[in-house]
Amino acid sequence: MADFYANKKVFVTGGAGLIGSHLVEMLVERGAKVTVPVRKTTKLDFLESVRDKITVVEVDLFDKPSVLRAMKGQEIVLNLAAAKGGGIAHSMAHHASLFRDNITSFMNVIDAAREVGVERFLVVSSACVYPTNTTSPTPEEEGVKDQPDPSNAGYGWSKRMEEYLGKAYAEEFGMKIAIARPYNAYGPRDDFFAPTNHVIPSLIKRILSGENPLVVWGSGKQTRSFLYAKDFARGLLDVCEKYPVADPLNIGSDEETSIGDLAKLLVELTGAKLDIVFDSTKPDGQPRRTCDTRKAKEKIGFSSRILLRDGLASTINWYKTEKAKRGL
Repeated sequence: MADFYANKKVFVTGGAGLIGSHLVEMLVERGAKVTVPVRKTTKLDFLESVRDKITVVEVDLFDKPSVLRAMKGQEIVLNLAAAKGGGIAHSMAHHASLFRDNITSFMNVIDAAREVGVERFLVVSSACVYPTNTTSPTPEEEGVKDQPDPSNAGYGWSKRMEEYLGKAYAEEFGMKIAIARPYNAYGPRDDFFAPTNHVIPSLIKRILSGENPLVVWGSGKQTRSFLYAKDFARGLLDVCEKYPVADPLNIGSDEETSIGDLAKLLVELTGAKLDIVFDSTKPDGQPRRTCDTRKAKEKIGFSSRILLRDGLASTINWYKTEKAKRGL
């Protein structure tokens, strides 16, 4: 049987980033004809291995005519582009701009896809849609039972709106829409060099810089499901191919890990000798954000393959190599 993506013209927003670059590589391997829209300032380092096999076009996702011109002739749109989130502090300080930027670019991309008449459209939502108090692991139907956790309100509401718009476009215009609701991503190519990085790159960077004691925000008891970047990318492709019915699917790992245990594991894997201190004056964020994977297994046969310990070891090694390349 021919691969679903073989010879398909696939338009991947956010295709140069942590998840997008892995996804683009997978698409190229599967014979897709990939176009990646980028800004003038976008770095293409992570696409180096496939740069001669894809089309890169300069596009402003905040300008619909620009998006429409670039999207003409495309068959599948995978919308991975999102406003730069980051840790709790960044998210709490930028609710309005995160909401505005996500919704503005999303509206332009999905409406251009409607006008072009694409065969499939992937909405990449987020586990940030979930409210503070949920069943853990959290099933998809709890995504709208209350407001998103206050620490992620702007980002969470924007992703809820994207899900709603995906469903509405499917109902009104007959578009085939897939909706993925992924959990915390990490892995090689994560952003270690920005002030807005997430918990795993932040901890690795600080541990390897010799910070002692290592100060971790919150109680350390809050838990998360972390998903390795290649698993994440594979899950997105599976959702788009196998479940384009405008119904959200969690994409995540069965492993539930406390932030305290994560910090201890990273210290162990790096071989660092340091103390860990938890700053309880800082927010925990959601007490538990853990993935109920049953529906994804049932509907598309997806489950994560990379264990957290192995994925973290790979990520640490990548960061050490990248740091040496940059002379840091």
